[in-house]
Amino acid sequence: MTQQALANGDPAGSARQISNARLWAGRIISGLAALFLLWDAVMKLLKPAFVVKATQDLGYPESQIVGIGVVLLACTLLYLFPRTSIFGAIFLTGYLGGAIASQVRAQSSWFNVIFAFVFACLVWLGLWLRDNRVRDFLRKIDKAKSMNQ
Repeated sequence: MTQQALANGDPAGSARQISNARLWAGRIISGLAALFLLWDAVMKLLKPAFVVKATQDLGYPESQIVGIGVVLLACTLLYLFPRTSIFGAIFLTGYLGGAIASQVRAQSSWFNVIFAFVFACLVWLGLWLRDNRVRDFLRKIDKAKSMNQ
């Protein structure tokens, strides 16, 4: 096993180089999405009045805000660490899916619904750009689909 394969998180040793442009684009997109999500988590932990009101407008009691913030913080931290980034992206997808469902249930504007959807897309786009494992997995799925047709 090569050091490069280990550094890229590919224990099988089949790591391919990611171009610097793709790697940095992925890091920037992931970083911007993570910064927003971390900010959102911290705001839920600090519970300023506007956060309490917005959460209550969605139908959640004030007592649930800190728990929601802890979950978001944990998911985002998992996403930031390369070894757990895929798990973090999966958990963030679930979290943001819940945010979308809450916005739809509360009959919020479509902007709020699309905003959460866009962040879920950014989470996966950043990961897809910077992690070969995600691209390899998607290639395997595509290959399996084409073999079954």
